Amino acid sequence: QVQLVESGGGSVQAGGSLRLSCAASASTFSFDFMGWFRQAPGMEREGVATIHTGGGSIYYTDSVKGRFTISRDNAKNTVFLQMNVLKPEDTAMYYCAARRTGLGPILYPLRSDKYNFWGQGTQVTVTS
Repeated sequence: QVQLVESGGGSVQAGGSLRLSCAASASTFSFDFMGWFRQAPGMEREGVATIHTGGGSIYYTDSVKGRFTISRDNAKNTVFLQMNVLKPEDTAMYYCAARRTGLGPILYPLRSDKYNFWGQGTQVTVTS
């Protein structure tokens, strides 16, 4: 049973930074893509950033480009999300997700239905 455990959420003022971590119970090479999604109350889950575990292809949603950076440490089976210049609209529950290998081309890497495994989430609150 694969487990993804997020950490690093919290409350921060606008303009501040947070770094999220996602530790996987299996090797990151068990997955082809890992990523971060977020969901605010009353909103659909939104893809924030995803990364290919082997080749390094990275995708961001437009609203976080230039502010957020996704990275991975395959030796530690961990994916990170560095979030800078945070805005109140970034407030949401942030979820780590992973897609197992062998499913073919992903085509839409920021769509939540492409991922098989999910963490429990970590809350990020940005105050103005």
